[in-house]
Amino acid sequence: MEWFNVGKIINTHGVRGELKILPITDFVDDRFQNGNELFLFHETKKDRVKVTIERSRSHKQFLLLTVTEINTLEEAETWKGGILQIPETALTPLEEGEYYYHEIIGCTVYTEEEKPLGEVDDILSPGANDVWVVKPFHGEKEILIPYIKEVVKEIDVEKKRISIQLMEGLLP
Repeated sequence: MEWFNVGKIINTHGVRGELKILPITDFVDDRFQNGNELFLFHETKKDRVKVTIERSRSHKQFLLLTVTEINTLEEAETWKGGILQIPETALTPLEEGEYYYHEIIGCTVYTEEEKPLGEVDDILSPGANDVWVVKPFHGEKEILIPYIKEVVKEIDVEKKRISIQLMEGLLP
């Protein structure tokens, strides 16, 4: 089964075992609803632990999360640096033309002339639109591709293939 990260445990908050979370999902409101189940994962622990959200509230750019399975500061401390995950079966269905990051990362980017440029290595979300970081096949400087309709012409996640129209200044 494949697992997807939806939050990083930055710290604890208070003395009752509340977790300070940096959300890493576009579905914050859906993912962190009271009663939802998530899985705690930490590299120092053997197994994932299923937890149920008792309470979630915003705090600056973070969330403060209370889960029924953690009741003390000491229990919460052991999860610092951990990750909140969901199984693949819990992914939210997307509209046509929308994609999860994991579907885009690893795709090969081609020009409209069928010239392979490289592979999508990362996705940045600086503001109005995402920017795909493409690692070139020939060791050149990374290419930053804005995810806008004027540039990205076709996406085929099954074939791991993306076609773009080069605009002036896109290539280093």
